[in-house]
Formats: sequence, C-alpha cells, structure tokens
Amino acid sequence: MTRNRSIRLLLLLAIGATIAGFYWLGLDQQYDWEYVRSQVKHWQELTEEHLLLAVGIFFVIYVVCTALSLPLALMLSLVGGALFGRWLGLLVVSLASTTGASLAFLGSRYLFRESVRKQFGHRLGPIDRGIERDGAWYLLSLRMAPYVPFFLINLGLGLTPMRLRTFALVSWLGMLPASFVIVNFGRSLSDLEKPSDALSPMFVGSLALIGLLPLVIRLLLRRLVRLRTPAPPGPPVPSG
Repeated sequence: MTRNRSIRLLLLLAIGATIAGFYWLGLDQQYDWEYVRSQVKHWQELTEEHLLLAVGIFFVIYVVCTALSLPLALMLSLVGGALFGRWLGLLVVSLASTTGASLAFLGSRYLFRESVRKQFGHRLGPIDRGIERDGAWYLLSLRMAPYVPFFLINLGLGLTPMRLRTFALVSWLGMLPASFVIVNFGRSLSDLEKPSDALSPMFVGSLALIGLLPLVIRLLLRRLVRLRTPAPPGPPVPSG
C-alpha cells in the first residue's frame, strides 16, 4: 500500500469514526429543537459577555459540522441569527458554511476522485465538459435550490474538475440569500414553539423565490448580450 493511499485510508477512518461517534453518543438527538430553544437565552447572555469567543466557537462548530456533512446546518444557522443578530449572524454563517463546504469538497476530491475516475472515467467526459463550460451556473442553481441537499453538492462537485476558487466563490454567493432568510428568522428562535412555526408562508415563499434567481439572472444576461450584439449587415442594396 502506497503512502498516499495509507493516508487516505486513515483520514477516511477518522472521518467515519467521528460521524459514527456523533450518532452513537446521541448528539443528533441531544441538540434537537427543544434543547436548543431551552438554552438559547443562556447562550445569548454568554454571547453578550464574550462576543469574540462566542463567534470563534460558533464558527469552528459550524465548519466542522458542514465539513463532516452532519445534519445541523439549518439549526446552526437559526442559532447564529439568535446569537449574533441579522448582519453579524449572516457574516459568520455565510463564511462558516462556505469554509465547511470547501473542506468537504476538498475531502471528496482527495479521498474519492481517483477511485471514481478509475472506475467510471470513460463515462465522465460529458460531465467534465459540462462543468468546464457551464459549471458556475450549474453550481449556482444547485446552491439556490432549497430541495437539493448541500452535502451532496459538496461531495459531488469534488469529483469534477471544478476549481476550488470557483466552487468557494459561487457557493458563497449561492448560499447567501438563503442564509440571510434563515438567520433573519433565527432572531426570533426563542419565540417559536415548534420547528414548523419557522416554516411560515413567507419563509417558504422566500426560499422558493431564491431558487428561481439563477434562471432569472441568466435570462436577463442573455437578453442583455443580444441587445448589445450588433445585428449582422443586410444584403447590399443594388445600385440603380
């Protein structure tokens, strides 16, 4: 076994053990809605006393959970709004989610891309060409579609030739509108009796409109390009 393969195996085992430990310890059940709602007042008091420390701890937790694809991103985004308010919460959540997504992207690329390429490389040509030609728009559409799991986007795009810089920038832009909506609703987290209270018509409608933004932007850009493109010259007019 080569050194590179050994490192990959150890890293994969460490990630697998961490995820398994998360569920084995029941942390997915411990940090549920009722627990978070019962603690948010206390966390807000601690945040007021130690703002920078709270931001640092929250940022690290969010990055780790996103990088490991743990199902806490939505709850953490709401908590970010409750602890830090609209604008600071948006800044912290957007940067943390982008950082965690980029780490998951790199992890997928390092751990799985070589084996996937060996197994299915002859079938990936059209996908690679599509990503090279239209990858940024494709990623933006996925990021703004509320029904597409973010962890699948992180892991799936890591198997493609997309550059990390493109992935990080487009992911940040694509997740920003939804992050704003969720963080904004999180400011009233302690007043919500149950998770479904957050799913108000305004909340759901906002996410639906966000999902349409890439299509609208693309149509507008195409129309702008057509307007700026000079019309081809017509046939010469015969002289009398």
